[in-house]
Amino acid sequence: MLFLYRLGIAVFSLLMRIAAFWHPKAKLWVQGRQHLLGRIARETQGWDSSAWFHFASLGEFEQGRPVMEALKKARPELKIVVTFFSPSGYEIRKNYTGADRVFYLPTDTPQIAATFIRLIKPEMAIFTKYEYWFFYFRQLHRQGIPLYMISSIFRPDQVFFKWYGSLHRQMLGFVQQFFVQNEESKALLAQLGQQNVTVAGDTRFDRVAELAVNHRDLPEVAAFAGKSKVLVAGSTWPEDELLLATLLEQQPDWKMIIAPHEVDEAHIQELHKRFPEGHAIRYSELQTPNSEPTSQKREHRTLIIDTIGLLSSLYAYGDIAYIGGGFGKGIHNTLEAAAYGIPVIFGPNYEKFQEAKDLISEGAGFEISNAEDLAFTFQKLAIANNCKKAGTIARQYVQSRTGATELILQELQK
Repeated sequence: MLFLYRLGIAVFSLLMRIAAFWHPKAKLWVQGRQHLLGRIARETQGWDSSAWFHFASLGEFEQGRPVMEALKKARPELKIVVTFFSPSGYEIRKNYTGADRVFYLPTDTPQIAATFIRLIKPEMAIFTKYEYWFFYFRQLHRQGIPLYMISSIFRPDQVFFKWYGSLHRQMLGFVQQFFVQNEESKALLAQLGQQNVTVAGDTRFDRVAELAVNHRDLPEVAAFAGKSKVLVAGSTWPEDELLLATLLEQQPDWKMIIAPHEVDEAHIQELHKRFPEGHAIRYSELQTPNSEPTSQKREHRTLIIDTIGLLSSLYAYGDIAYIGGGFGKGIHNTLEAAAYGIPVIFGPNYEKFQEAKDLISEGAGFEISNAEDLAFTFQKLAIANNCKKAGTIARQYVQSRTGATELILQELQK
């Protein structure tokens, strides 16, 4: 199995190099790892120790961020090293000031893992949710460096519980402590003989609760919204956007803010075409000094967000949220919206997301399968009392599940 793992790493790296000729993200992935160990050696020279936080991408970063910032606050002298596997995490957070250094994760081979750990000298390593890398885990274990998995979640269909998952089960043995999201995960790990498990919950609840309180003020968005009722659609894909354009035609008294998952120019132009001429305006146009006066801006009914990093603050200006991705691989973050006390609507692919199932059962989340479902659900929520009730439930749901960060921090400080 180890041979197949090493072969898989090599094949994946080769495919990324080939794809880099035409795929922008693959190109970033390859370029970011060129001469990487040399850069790490220069930028960590003279360090005595560090805490290493690794994230697959941006979503996991936001999940682990509360723990990282709490640890830095408790131990300001401790160097923080952050690594990302994906360009979508690294390119957005490479200048994150809460870390002393941010790098791509070097390729997982025995030699590279040993070199990387020797350079950054971690006294602890914290991985978030799903990331498992055999040679990094084994090297940490051999050197007696504690490895923690936070906000982990396990399901019976994962490789750990398959007959061919022996290598991944071995990786579990390299972890000092698992902080899992639910009791089901603890029970599944117990079946594999793992007793070093704490049900801490999901650190995302701490993060989104903090964001809702300290969100960024966006005066241009506030001016666009005016006194209208607003639907905020976050991380949308074309399948979502078709439904949303149809919905807005049926709701003349509402405005819509759309933050698409992809903000490349081609997608923004296609999204613009879904609405009648003069109907939609870009966020970048709101910021242009020579753009229309605020009074005219408010006549637009659709605001298209053509930049990144605003979504968690946009929900502050909404009355109802639509979460994209439910007609693709899976929905995006429902908790960011729920933390603001607004109900959330999403497509049918949410089974891997416990919080979405919880929100539905509580009466704050609503599944839709087509345009008719969306229109019916929206019409119910557009009634003020229904919207307020569902929103209150959503906020209470988030608030009742905060506290994972403090529990994890206590263990890290032992």
